[in-house]
Amino acid sequence: MAQSDFLYPENPKRRQEVNRLHQQLLDCLSDSFHATNKLNEVLNTHLGCRLDSIEMKRDGTIKENCDIIIQAIMKIQKELQKVDEALKDKLEPTLYRKLQDIKERETEKIAIVQKVISVILGEATSAASAVAVKLVGSSVTTGIISKLVTVLAQIGTSLLGSIGVAVLGLGIDMIFRAILGAVEKTQLQAAIKSYEKHLVEFQSASEKYHHAITEVTNTVKRQMK
Repeated sequence: MAQSDFLYPENPKRRQEVNRLHQQLLDCLSDSFHATNKLNEVLNTHLGCRLDSIEMKRDGTIKENCDIIIQAIMKIQKELQKVDEALKDKLEPTLYRKLQDIKERETEKIAIVQKVISVILGEATSAASAVAVKLVGSSVTTGIISKLVTVLAQIGTSLLGSIGVAVLGLGIDMIFRAILGAVEKTQLQAAIKSYEKHLVEFQSASEKYHHAITEVTNTVKRQMK
């Protein structure tokens, strides 16, 4: 037991809570890396993009890993913007507006994109049209992606950002020293509150992001049957 635990008897429990929250953060980061790579693969396969896979930097900080995901998503958004601009250019205004209409059926949107996708990509596949509809024609999906970027940026600039990812596997005391440098009740309480606040937002954004990408991959599978 640390000497300061005699002064702050609740600190051992708080240290374990910090450790638990750390692991949850790491799990969310890992899920976001995985989901982004799945999306990159879909875009490379069906929209002819050339996006590189990303890996978690195990010897880096949380901020560095957040930045890796943010940069990857920004590249994805840039590719999707190109497709959106091409659709807007090739489609009649009324048809393009239908792509943005949340009341329009997805099958109708895919049929609309199918009319011009061969001109944009050089080939026409229903899977490519489905990907374009899911990622370009859905304000819900684009909003989810943007929200994840915002949350990652907030985490990177918070007190969590400077913590190394590798330290998460080194034990509670090592994590604790790396985070706070000193064992004090007020610091632990502040750290826990910060983790809880950011994790609630991150878990929500990460889950929605993962679900949206799963929806895209499932739609592609249905189109390829």
